[in-house]
Amino acid sequence: MSITTEHTFESALVQSLIENGGYALGDASTYSKELGFFRHEIIRFLKASQPSRWTKIESVHGADVENRVLQRLYKEMDLRGSLDVLRNGFTDYGVRFQMAYFQPASGLNPDAVDLYNQNSLKVYRQIYYSKDNKNSVDVLLSLNGIPVATLELKNQFTGQNVSNALKQYSTTRDNREILFAFKKRALVHFAVDQDEVFMTTRLDGGKTYWLPFNKGYNKGKGNPPNPNSYRTAYLWENILAKDSWLEIIQRFVHLQTEEIISEGRIYRKERLIFPRYHQLDAVRAISNKVMELGVGKNYLIQHSAGSGKSNSIAWLAYRLSSLHNQIDERMFDSVIVVTDRRVLDNQLQNTIYQFEHKTGVVQKIDKDSNQLASALGYGTNIIITTLQKFPYVVDKVGELPERKYAVIIDEAHSSQGGEASKKLKEVLAAKSLEDAAHQEVEDDYDGNDFVREQIEASAQSRGKQPNISFFAFTATPKYKTLQVFGDKDEEGKPKPFHLYSMRQAIEEGFILDVLQNYTSYELYFSLTKAIEDDPKFNKGKAAKAIGKYVSLHPHNLAQKTEVIIEHFREIVAKKIGGKAKAMLVCGSRLHAKRYFEEFKKYIQEKGYENEIKVLVAFSGEVKDANYPDGVSEPELTGYGERELPEIFDTEEYKILIVADKYQTGFDQPLLHTMYVDKKLSGVKAVQTLSRLNRTCPGKEDTFVLDFVNDRQIILDSFQPYYEITSVTEDPDINHLFDLKQRLDQFQVYWETEIDAFAQVYFNPATKMNNSKDQKYLYAFTDNSVDRFKGLDEEHQDEFKKGLRTWTNLYAFLSQIMPFTDVDSEKFYSYAKLLQTRLPKRDLSEVIQLDDEIALEYYRLQKIKEGAIELIKNEDGELSGITEAGLKRQKEEEALLSEIIHLLNDRFGTEFEEADKLFFDQIEAELLEDETLKLQARANKLDTFKYAFDDKFIEKLIGRMDQNQEIFEKILEDKAFGGLVKEFIMKRIYNQLNKE
Repeated sequence: MSITTEHTFESALVQSLIENGGYALGDASTYSKELGFFRHEIIRFLKASQPSRWTKIESVHGADVENRVLQRLYKEMDLRGSLDVLRNGFTDYGVRFQMAYFQPASGLNPDAVDLYNQNSLKVYRQIYYSKDNKNSVDVLLSLNGIPVATLELKNQFTGQNVSNALKQYSTTRDNREILFAFKKRALVHFAVDQDEVFMTTRLDGGKTYWLPFNKGYNKGKGNPPNPNSYRTAYLWENILAKDSWLEIIQRFVHLQTEEIISEGRIYRKERLIFPRYHQLDAVRAISNKVMELGVGKNYLIQHSAGSGKSNSIAWLAYRLSSLHNQIDERMFDSVIVVTDRRVLDNQLQNTIYQFEHKTGVVQKIDKDSNQLASALGYGTNIIITTLQKFPYVVDKVGELPERKYAVIIDEAHSSQGGEASKKLKEVLAAKSLEDAAHQEVEDDYDGNDFVREQIEASAQSRGKQPNISFFAFTATPKYKTLQVFGDKDEEGKPKPFHLYSMRQAIEEGFILDVLQNYTSYELYFSLTKAIEDDPKFNKGKAAKAIGKYVSLHPHNLAQKTEVIIEHFREIVAKKIGGKAKAMLVCGSRLHAKRYFEEFKKYIQEKGYENEIKVLVAFSGEVKDANYPDGVSEPELTGYGERELPEIFDTEEYKILIVADKYQTGFDQPLLHTMYVDKKLSGVKAVQTLSRLNRTCPGKEDTFVLDFVNDRQIILDSFQPYYEITSVTEDPDINHLFDLKQRLDQFQVYWETEIDAFAQVYFNPATKMNNSKDQKYLYAFTDNSVDRFKGLDEEHQDEFKKGLRTWTNLYAFLSQIMPFTDVDSEKFYSYAKLLQTRLPKRDLSEVIQLDDEIALEYYRLQKIKEGAIELIKNEDGELSGITEAGLKRQKEEEALLSEIIHLLNDRFGTEFEEADKLFFDQIEAELLEDETLKLQARANKLDTFKYAFDDKFIEKLIGRMDQNQEIFEKILEDKAFGGLVKEFIMKRIYNQLNKE
């Protein structure tokens, strides 16, 4: 039976690393729990690789040299982190030691090759890392005595899979242990089974963010079958093998730092970046092909949104700049990165500085063509320039045939509608909306299209040049792009050199599927009519608006305005914890200008000014009867064109009306819904609708309401990039009730349990974060889980599939119309949480369980969307439900909720009690802080506040992404922030002194 155990799986991995990976087997008992590394290994490496330096430090420290050096190393690692120490060594009394030797870029220095071979990689099994010897980690990898990776392995033959490894890391691997502390020792943690691999660089309990580290299979998630071994064997056979692993540590892993200024002090939020599989694979595949074929070949890298292109480009630029051929000559004199993304400038500079600790490796061209010419002539390693200078770059490098260049083209720049990359269109003075739409269709391209055409034309006209290699990154290559940069397959058809598909990005959870809830206007109306005729549903304002609209001319913007505004208010405004935004895409600039006027008029008439504010974006000026001399976007909005993205990001503005602007390269994660009143097809359709696909905490889905396009055309547009068909068919509302009836027959859940669940779940006064309340949600679903387990496997699968289908269908239909069916709303909320508790085989469901923030946002959203409807229900469905054993909170425990009321009263904010989650979680983290515990017991309150201030800001920054509004208010408004800090400080101090 041993052949089926986890021990056998672990042995296979370890044996492979020892026999083929360049590792030796280490003795787990030699791990120092106090120091977090292997003392004897470190000393052995230092003595063997740097004997003269060791002799020198020995003369300083004498007999205690080993302990003194190890203590110095410990302090440096604690201060700088293991990555920086491995790359740059440490100094003790003026003696500088290296802790690793990396493979030199060329073979010109034989001594460097010898030093590289001095590295000692070891693999350890079952490392007991804590002083109580209770827990061990399955596998640990070390480099010269320093831990660099941990692995938890699970064997499916024993009934466990990678999801159990994720849970084990999240629940039993304490980041206060030095081995698991962020950046202090291990750089990455892998959860592995026979089919899938996941990784993280920061263990943080239930908030741990796991990334898939899988190859992808059939252009989707997962890994392909491996006829000779496990599907995941690539991890230890390739990735972790000596040369590969040391290159990753040397050239890929890096620390990304975001600086936040508060009250004159700078706080840093750090992320340790480890490459995802497709990023590593792309850089290596390109580098190997360049080494094989030399300079002069073009490469097309088709990586979807959500693929991490900024990091991929940074890594590729650095790798190409250091490539040497077989006779040790540099392959490229300069690497030129062509982009308009400002974030890439600093990112490249900071990333490469970490790799080499050199300045001047990267030069940004921000002045004129002379600056570019100078950088090219001088041979600067990496040059960053704009898309607009691309034609000049091609001309200039063509004049320098003796030099060799790599040109990386980043197409997905932050387009502001192309106003910087094309001449402004001539002033539109069309007499009607139809004329305006027709005129702009003829000139329907934006800055991306223009620059792409310039790139393609330049590259095509010159043909392949022996001294230039192009590397083009795009998510949506056009036919010409493929022809110019693509590789020809066996049939002579061009294809990308490297692919990370939209499908894989969606399945791995990095972007959302924007076609999942795609609704044409005809479907919208037919569903409304069906609901209207169905007595189980009450009609809302949107139903009346739609009924009114269909009876009028379809081009009447006033009626479309009513449909859009009411749909946004009733449905969209409640999404993403009340933070969701929408975009209206218009057929022309004249349409956009008139929609903007209609929106403002309707909002004013209805008294919605405090709920919804709108912005409009278009290039140039628009003339019509109201503005015979023309009017521009800034004149209508009051904001400059460059300001608009920042303004739209604020809580105040909810809807952005656009005309051929912000339809490509615009990243706004809170964008949930798109209203389309413009003909779209091909790449334009994909780029436009993909504005919705960005993820953020609490964003579960997206929605499109299309007034003009044929569904099949949209589907055909996405197919080449999408790989799967996801435009749903027209749903039948009765199917919702038929399916629910079928689910009832399984007798897994009882209506009394759902009613009791709803009483807790939908009660705004309930402290949803408090463990006293959460246990009831478990209690009301426990019996359903047990009954489910009692079904045979076939019926379990049928029930689970049916439940998932029902919840997805209801979520979709609830965006079409504001449902007020109480039974369906209660069952939906119950079913969503029940799904997370049923025994799982699909890993993607497990990953969602670990996303604490998304779950909390979801809960708040449902309170805001459902609770008011339930409380106001005329039939009083909730009035007869008992409190199911719920006791009122003690006054002391309820005090934290008072901060919401206090802040709202004093500062005029509009936080809800549901927003208390933000303060709850910060308080919980502060109460667990060991330093604060000691300070609270040793000091009076007025002294304790000095220790508290720093810890409070630290925890606040750690939670900034969860509630940006409260975060910014605390930092920007001193009176507001001071009150919050004082309130929470007193609570923390009192509670810590009661323990």
